[in-house]
Amino acid sequence: MINSHVILLGYMGCGKSTIASKLSSIIDIPFIDLDKYIEKEYGMTISEIFHSMGEIKFRNIEKNTLEKLLNQKEKTIFSLGGGTPCYYDNMKLILNFSENVFFINTSINVLVNRLFNEKESRPIIKSINNTNQLKEFISKHLFERIIFYNKSNHTIKDDDYSVDKICNLILKKLI
Repeated sequence: MINSHVILLGYMGCGKSTIASKLSSIIDIPFIDLDKYIEKEYGMTISEIFHSMGEIKFRNIEKNTLEKLLNQKEKTIFSLGGGTPCYYDNMKLILNFSENVFFINTSINVLVNRLFNEKESRPIIKSINNTNQLKEFISKHLFERIIFYNKSNHTIKDDDYSVDKICNLILKKLI
């Protein structure tokens, strides 16, 4: 029996949305991708919101949306944006609403391999030209964010595991 929301967080490209979707089908609990939810609400991509309103406005929208969704009574699996836990008091809020907060801890090399080919859809890495620059950016960025991620109740070390294997690791912690 799952006693609270299940929340997946970690750096972009760690597979939060894919894992959350698969987990949702396994345990029959609804799944919400926070970024997709915001995009639907505003009728714009996250990149468009960043460019038209700025990052500060986006982070405010993100915080308010997160709080609204966490207040739902129905147990839900949430996939958060990579920066969500790192702004305002979001991590404190997340931990107040769930005992099932999972940090998907993926190595920098795996992140570089996953993200380089999809950088056009990622506003903060769109202008990076090669994998060495991307590795340096991720290393610095992850260093700033890891303090928030490490506050999670559980860490799932992802050594480029399959989605099924990561879901099984999460399920062991939930049951």
